[in-house]
Amino acid sequence: METVSGSVWESWLCLFFSAALLAFAFYCAFVHYVHLRYDHIPGPPRASFFFGHLSYLTRQAKDSGKIRQDIFLEWAKEYGPIVRINVFHRASVIITSPELVKVFLMSSQYKKDARIYSKLQNLFGERFLGRGLVSELDHELWQKQRRILDLAFHRSYLMSLLGTFNEKVEEMMEILEAKADGKTEVCMEDMIYSTVYAISAKALFGMELKSLVDEQKPFLLAIRNIIEGVTLADNPFSKFSLRKRKQINKTQESIRLLRQMGKEWIKFRREAIQNNQEFPPDVITQMLKGEAEEGINDEFMVDNFVTFLIAGSETSSNQILLALMELQRYPKIVERLQAEVDEVIGSKTIIEYQDLGKLQYLSQVLKEILRLYPPVVGTVRWLEKDTVVDGILIPGCTSLFFSTYVMGRMEQYFEDPLTFNPDRFSPETFKPNFTYFPFSLGPRSCIGQYFSQMEVKVLMAKLFQRLKLQMVPGQSFGVLDSVTLKPKDSLVCTLKPRGN
Repeated sequence: METVSGSVWESWLCLFFSAALLAFAFYCAFVHYVHLRYDHIPGPPRASFFFGHLSYLTRQAKDSGKIRQDIFLEWAKEYGPIVRINVFHRASVIITSPELVKVFLMSSQYKKDARIYSKLQNLFGERFLGRGLVSELDHELWQKQRRILDLAFHRSYLMSLLGTFNEKVEEMMEILEAKADGKTEVCMEDMIYSTVYAISAKALFGMELKSLVDEQKPFLLAIRNIIEGVTLADNPFSKFSLRKRKQINKTQESIRLLRQMGKEWIKFRREAIQNNQEFPPDVITQMLKGEAEEGINDEFMVDNFVTFLIAGSETSSNQILLALMELQRYPKIVERLQAEVDEVIGSKTIIEYQDLGKLQYLSQVLKEILRLYPPVVGTVRWLEKDTVVDGILIPGCTSLFFSTYVMGRMEQYFEDPLTFNPDRFSPETFKPNFTYFPFSLGPRSCIGQYFSQMEVKVLMAKLFQRLKLQMVPGQSFGVLDSVTLKPKDSLVCTLKPRGN
């Protein structure tokens, strides 16, 4: 009996290994087929049959500290404006031609890549950004949402938000000025993040978040967990790793916490409106109007609550941090910036809308930061059909990646591109079209870009009006590509009042 049972198990084992071997053979054949379809497109040699260029990218990040965008820049210089990348059984194409940027980004014909954005719609089994404005793939549904939300970013409403911007930044300045003794070390990352999130919560949703770092810690920790989770999801094997399970659980809990917060706030605002209370035309008001007029349901509203709270605030915060880091290397630029702020703002504590337009050099500094260090490095489009592009056949079902980081550092588009030079964005300087798109381009450009730059300007102007920052020694000027581009270190500084 035991012999018969053993024979059955041996048969099943042989069958399993035969099936596995057959599946492996089919996968190898499929990978080879993908190589044949794409190998006519210029690109670097694959480091591995299976891993393609992934092993090289990972090794470079580990050995030299380069982010992937730096390697893509090297490849664009060597192989031209259309470059192939292989990872496992998939091939993508990096495009760095202004003409092709115009073709693919300015048209609604080319959709976002579902393989990329599905990770944002649902993260480790939890609905995350869902079908909000950033992650919605269906153009008609996206257009409906955009139409509803456009009014929350109309110039007239943005002008009315200066009071909120000033209020929250003043709270931050009071904390910083109390520590401005030239000795106390301050984590600027914590201060900037907490302030920007407090601005976004109040301006977009009417929520009052304390901007004191200690009082916001649970909320900020949840957001950090989610950002780390999005980074972790880039590794397709992470969900099978026992070592990563703790971080995955934290991410799931944090998403649930944030979405529950959104649900409760939407319910509160809906009931308040039904009781004839009046509210400004912010994001949550517009969504509730859309509920009645366009059939937008609660899940869509929560999707956009999470989208605007995280996506918008994360990019603004990192732009400010990257600017503060980079300006440490350019005292002459800081002096010029301070002189402009002194001339326009003087000793005022309230910055007015008309002041923002006069801060021309500050605008140039912020644009130059976005050229060298765009928090969102680029965008992706999906090519459905075989298409000949610049004489090269790109097969259908291909991801096309457009990097404003890469194009912003190419000599054919920007003179001496690695030099930080805000004057390249002065009004009289020529600027090449379709080479600079930190907020994307075309119909799916960022709805909140003017909101973002207004709050960034107010915060930066107040900082340079009243304080001098000095990075604590031992920190690097490196950057980290973690969903968005951000300083590698937390930007710990000592502070002094201006004039001391």
